[in-house]
Order: sequence, then structure tokens, then C-alpha cells
Amino acid sequence: MSQLDHRQVIAIDGPGAAGKSTVARLLADRTGAMLFDTGVLYRAVTLAAIRAGIAGGDAVSLAKLARRQRIDIQPASIDDGRQVNVLLDDKDVTWAIRTPEVDAQVSQVAAHPAVREALLEAQRSIADGVRVVMVGRDIGTVVIPQAGIKIYLDASASERARRRLAELQGRGIDATLERVLVDLRARDAYDAGRETAPLAVATDAVVVDSDNRTIENIVSEIQQLAESTWQQAGVNGG
Repeated sequence: MSQLDHRQVIAIDGPGAAGKSTVARLLADRTGAMLFDTGVLYRAVTLAAIRAGIAGGDAVSLAKLARRQRIDIQPASIDDGRQVNVLLDDKDVTWAIRTPEVDAQVSQVAAHPAVREALLEAQRSIADGVRVVMVGRDIGTVVIPQAGIKIYLDASASERARRRLAELQGRGIDATLERVLVDLRARDAYDAGRETAPLAVATDAVVVDSDNRTIENIVSEIQQLAESTWQQAGVNGG
């Protein structure tokens, strides 16, 4: 990994529904960077596992599935709120990977070391020598520890639950604020407590609290930090 150049990587980590995907999309547009939400890889594997009847605890079968499945990320081709197209074996699963069923199982699938290892090198290679905004829960701590800019985007559990509920209702999925809050807190605890690549703040990350802040304000702050960092590193040309 030491031979890879990750100086232009903006790593955005944080808990679910903190606003990472929205911030990352706008940030990528403004900085001319590629958007790469790594969580979609684990969601795609989780969806494939559900369809194949593979249990979330079956690490061996899940790792084999992760290596076997063809997962592609492409620019959005439909104006329905999506940020990218997610293809699983050439089939559009952009919204299929965002269902409550996948939400409930993705943390367990992503916690398996063998699954993470199966997807790790691909993520690092994608980010080599290019300007990219990468979103996840362990980008700055595990996937790209040499990222030029590390952001930990946070928000209170109540605010994140409100955002997630609005997203679900906007897609016609029946849910309650209480249920969403319980699910978010359960995933927070699971992600933070897992042995492999737990949710954590990198020691050199900038923590950004998105409560009571506009997306515009947050994106501008990170953009200024990134452009200053790239200029100092001599990679401001992209």
C-alpha cells in the first residue's frame, strides 16, 4: 500500500444518516472529484446474500460471494434522487440495496474480516493517484489510512433518525421515528463494537457536527480544507 498515492483522497466517515452521501456528492461536484460511496459495495453483497439465502453469519460463503459478484458503480442515469447507479451483475439495484431488510443485515455482513478483505484492495486501487471522495465508516482508519483529507461527519441520533425517516417515507416505505431511532442506535453500537474495522474517529480526522448546519456550510468548509491541503501537497491540479 505504501506505493499508492492517496494524497487527493477525501475520506468521509461517520455513522448512518449523518449526511455523508449528500455532502460527498456536492463536494465531488465542486472539486472535480470522483464520488465513491464504499458502503454500496457491502450493501450489494448483502442484497446478493439475501437473494441467495446465505445467512449473515456465514463468513466463508459471504466472502466467496463478494469475490464472485460483479459490482459496478456508474454515474446516475435516472433523475429519481439517486447519486449513482449501482449494478449487481449488470442489474440496477440502486434502491434495492436501501431497503430496511438490507439495512438490518449489512452491518453483520460488513463486519466479517474475510468480506472486508475481499473488497479492500479494489477500493485502494480505485483511489490511487486520483481525486476522489470516499464515503464509509472506516475509510480514514482502515481502507485509506494515508488519505490526504479525513473527515468524520457526525450528528445526533435524533437528527439522524429524522433524516432517515424522511428518506424512507419519500420512497414510500412505511416506518416510524421510534423504530428508525432504535435501528440506528443498534447499528451504531454494532459498528463501534465490532472487532474488525470498527466505526471510529481517525486521530488526524477533522470532526464535523452536522446538527443545525446547512449542507452548503458543511460542504464549503470541507472544500476549503481540501483545496488548501492539495495546494500544500503540490497536487492541486487534480
